[in-house]
Amino acid sequence: MSSQEIPEETLPAGQDTAHGAVTVADDPFADPGLPPHKPRIQDIDERAARRSERAVAFMFTLSMLATIGFIASYVIFPVDKIVYIFPFGRVSALNFALGLTLGAALFFIGAGAVHWARTLMSDVEVADERHPMAATPEVKAKVMADFAAGAAESGFGRRKLIRNTLFGALAMVPLSGIVLLRDMGPLPEKKLRSTMWTKGLQLINMNTHEPLRPEDVAVGSLTFAMPEGLSEHDEHFQTEIAKAALMIVRIQPEDIKDKRELEWSHEGIVAFSKICTHVGCPISLYEQQTHHVLCPCHQSTFDLSDGARVIFGPAGHPLPQLRIGVNDKGFLEAHGDFEEPVGPAFWERG
Repeated sequence: MSSQEIPEETLPAGQDTAHGAVTVADDPFADPGLPPHKPRIQDIDERAARRSERAVAFMFTLSMLATIGFIASYVIFPVDKIVYIFPFGRVSALNFALGLTLGAALFFIGAGAVHWARTLMSDVEVADERHPMAATPEVKAKVMADFAAGAAESGFGRRKLIRNTLFGALAMVPLSGIVLLRDMGPLPEKKLRSTMWTKGLQLINMNTHEPLRPEDVAVGSLTFAMPEGLSEHDEHFQTEIAKAALMIVRIQPEDIKDKRELEWSHEGIVAFSKICTHVGCPISLYEQQTHHVLCPCHQSTFDLSDGARVIFGPAGHPLPQLRIGVNDKGFLEAHGDFEEPVGPAFWERG
């Protein structure tokens, strides 16, 4: 090889070895053009296109069935139903069913739309020159023409099976949200009006899990109690304790201002619901000098020496009191349920 001969592979792209001319522009930003369009099987075989159409319609139909499953799950599964599902462990059956069905409903709409676009809509690449921000009448006309062409190429008007199932899936998905509004209206049952407390149930200390005696409650102390027979291992524990949790406070009888409160107490020991009447937060802060309890969520303050009336904050009504006494074994016991529903207001509450 002579010193004047240069191997062809060492030349820049486009350099002609015979004449030394550049056949391709040196500009790195030059338009390389578009690769030739390769038709899909659906473009040349109507049977394949029909199969894709049925697949898309099938996914939209699955979305509709999943939405129906969401509504059915909301009606069938109780709130406190716990099931074991591998690998998640113990989970709420209602939450799992709602998440699974709503996720499936949204997934199949998306999957169907993607499959529709990839197999049936036009996949021809078109290069469009940039234009000024202000559209000219010609551009507007072109946009409308492109929109009409895209609609025609998608087959939206021609492929009625896809169109109808898509409309069905999109129309049914919002029903999931509408069904959730049920809890904002009247409930078919009166679960919020009563708790586990009945006459004769002993007050159980939530820390020691032992029945409470009057001597266990010191003046100025705050003790939390739950009904006898309720265990933290019970399947319905969270539902029941959310309504039946008690605050036990001992006040000097002469400091109690409300006559009925004094009658419902035992030697100055009063029992009030622990559930705040604003939004249902657990109350846990007690000031023994003033006999005030404070909800840590929104600072609603109640006077336990005066019928637990609201003296500050957004709570709408006093804490319900539980009438208590002592049984023949010397333990504190309930004389019935709360006279008023516990917690915040709800639809049926007057």
